[in-house]
Amino acid sequence: MGDNKRKRGRKPKPPSPPTTTVDHHPRSRGRPKKVAENSLEQNGHFIDESPEMVAEDSPELVETEEVVAEELMHVGSSSRRRGRPKKTHQVAGISPQENGHFIIESPEAEVAAEDHHPPRRGRSKNPTISPEENGHVIVESPEMVAEEFPEVVFKVAPSMDAVVKVFCVHTEPNFSLPWQRKRQYSSSSSGFVVGGRRVLTNAHSVEHFTQVKVKKRGSDTKYLATVLAIGTECDIAMLTVDDDEFWEGVSPVAFGDLPALQDAVTVVGYPIGGDTISVTSGVVSRIEILSYVHGSTELLGLQIDAAINSGNSGGPAFNGNGKCVGIAFQSLKHDDVENIGYVIPTPVISHFIQDFEKNVAYTGFPVLGIEWQKMENPDLRVSMGMAPNQKGVRIRRIEPTSPESHVLKSNDVILSFDGVDIANDGTVPFRHGERMGFSYLVSQKFSGDSAMIKVLRNSKTISFNIKLDTHKRLIPAHIKGRPPSYYIVGGFVFSAITVPYLRSEYGKDYEFDAPVKLLEKHLHGMAQSIDEQLVVVSQVLVADINIGYEEIVNTQVIAFNGKPLKNLKSLARMVESCDEEFLKFDLEYEQIVVLRTKTAKAATKDILTMHCIPSAMSEDLRT
Repeated sequence: MGDNKRKRGRKPKPPSPPTTTVDHHPRSRGRPKKVAENSLEQNGHFIDESPEMVAEDSPELVETEEVVAEELMHVGSSSRRRGRPKKTHQVAGISPQENGHFIIESPEAEVAAEDHHPPRRGRSKNPTISPEENGHVIVESPEMVAEEFPEVVFKVAPSMDAVVKVFCVHTEPNFSLPWQRKRQYSSSSSGFVVGGRRVLTNAHSVEHFTQVKVKKRGSDTKYLATVLAIGTECDIAMLTVDDDEFWEGVSPVAFGDLPALQDAVTVVGYPIGGDTISVTSGVVSRIEILSYVHGSTELLGLQIDAAINSGNSGGPAFNGNGKCVGIAFQSLKHDDVENIGYVIPTPVISHFIQDFEKNVAYTGFPVLGIEWQKMENPDLRVSMGMAPNQKGVRIRRIEPTSPESHVLKSNDVILSFDGVDIANDGTVPFRHGERMGFSYLVSQKFSGDSAMIKVLRNSKTISFNIKLDTHKRLIPAHIKGRPPSYYIVGGFVFSAITVPYLRSEYGKDYEFDAPVKLLEKHLHGMAQSIDEQLVVVSQVLVADINIGYEEIVNTQVIAFNGKPLKNLKSLARMVESCDEEFLKFDLEYEQIVVLRTKTAKAATKDILTMHCIPSAMSEDLRT
């Protein structure tokens, strides 16, 4: 910038850096007439690079070292301005000294200081100003400051270019009127390019998709994408683009290892609030088994202190080396908390990718079909025949449809899984100073894999080789893109209960608002067979045939004409083939519904016509 000499009669303009500066804080006495036009922050210190400090107009210009230091401690992060800082011997102004003291290095300023302040003990009245003397901080040359910036840009740019914006048109099923779908709507989210011409995003970003498009950073073209796999449990989806133009100039991201606590992470994506790419930084604040909201399951997850907003879903989280360590997927919204986001870590991502490559489809995460109890009470351990050095968890119940139901029994104490000892609280060693729920070990396996489980049964240790599989729930967590099933007779609309059905009927707080009996079966119900379903009367389409039954809503059907009900398909077959005089439905709470068979079947056709319903049953029940 050359010499910055002050012109007569003109007051110099103060600098306007992007963050808080000295001029934004009050001074106690005096102010230098010449304000630095070149400033930078080096190793946390503020350096004033003005060529001179004019003291003659202000007799109280120079403060004591303590006052100057106190003022300069308010200085925020300051970025380097135009021009190049002068060499050390040309710099005049305020130079930082260790231990919080600062030295005025301008010759004019020294004169003012000598006239107004007595010399301190242990210091010369006329000190020789040298940046290397008495612990002074050395002002670095321009070359030393500028070397950092090209390296940072080189690391971040390739990963940023791999982040794409995902556009999806959704058409959700209508569970209240299952023969039709809801009005379509659009959404946008984030994704990123991985190897093999594939793009990863969140499963909830493309749920019930009709059309998916992706757009690269800095591009104005949207490319049609094909959904290859949707992992509902882990909330990950895999896309691809057939157009070769999309892949030109795009390098896939590299995956890093699972980060440690307090490691810095940067979440990149396209959240609401703008159209361009957004970067949010934070640190890893927790690593544990998390509840995946979309998947209704529990898997390993990262908690970070960076905000994850709508649209960030599916975006990558990078570590300091520019490697992907996770996928942003959900956040905690509560009045008492802020900036709590959650990231799917690389072990879960790797499992999803390997599962797809191994099976050419997503098969899911295996689980142990058991409910277990902690063994932290010493009397409980003694009553179960456990030795003082034995630890484990007690099996309460076993899923009848799970493979382990053939070998494990209630009251067995699981001591270890695949050679890893399980503690009395159900945790296993994870990393140094960390423990994790033993379900983490199970989730690292694939469907069809085997695992060695050691149990204590009747004070004897027994080992079993168990084949692992996915979980069959009485009330499924997802319908996985399929339309809901339904059957109509006499105006009664029968449906099978699923978690999406409950959410549609009672809102996102369905676990508080749904009927108690449905919730009990949702939380603790176990299917006795693979094809068992919980069937309910969803609603009654009012007609003369069903007078008096109009208020029956979401009530479980227990039996038909005295025969226990297995699923919705069996109900449809029994009703269609019924040749008895009456149709009798046994409902929960000891309710019964009775209709004349011929009258009900005849009225069904008129009811379908009145409500513009194309068929009395869904397509999956007709096959």
